[in-house]
Amino acid sequence: MRGKVVLITGSSVGIGRATAYEFARGGGRLIITYYRDREEGEKTLQRCRELGMEEGVLLYLNLMDNESILSFSREVIKRFKGIDILINNAGVLAWKSLREQSFEEIEAQVRTNLEGLIKLTKVLLPHVREMVINIGSGAGKMGFPELTTYCATKFGVRGFTQALAQEERGLKIVCVNPGMTATRMTGYRGEAPERVARIIYGVASGYIRAPSGSDVDVWDFL
Repeated sequence: MRGKVVLITGSSVGIGRATAYEFARGGGRLIITYYRDREEGEKTLQRCRELGMEEGVLLYLNLMDNESILSFSREVIKRFKGIDILINNAGVLAWKSLREQSFEEIEAQVRTNLEGLIKLTKVLLPHVREMVINIGSGAGKMGFPELTTYCATKFGVRGFTQALAQEERGLKIVCVNPGMTATRMTGYRGEAPERVARIIYGVASGYIRAPSGSDVDVWDFL
């Protein structure tokens, strides 16, 4: 992975942060994004430098805002000219029944987890050289109570992955599906994000073989 340009959305905390660390150890050139957690993003960037990252930058990205997606993409292309691996990781969750979810909570999940992911991929796709890794979920393979909207978005991510793989034959498009992972989103319950990050890195490096359009279920490797 040395010298590869790797963009990881939502990489200031959680699975995204752990994934950034994996690529930093491999000597990658990293684009780390944050939405609300600039301070945490700065910590991630500094730790990536310590781990051996060749080059890195921290950029703001709001996947619910079209202009943010466009301005972010322009900055990425200006700085790096292209991307080897795009990792669509950013996501939000409202852990409550559909009856209890507000319109704002529904909108935040759909626009961040699915709509924003699709829009960012569309804008950056002409500049991606090798691979797109979409971070799905076990909740994209089976429905769970109190995760109705989240499940809908993650089922959508898997469908998007499969369809895009058929359009973009020159790229590898894969969906990595974590199970319950110990991040802020889950109240730090579940599998260590570092273990999930190693699976993502394994897919990107080719150590884990996955045909384009396929799912890689993290629990199969734990």
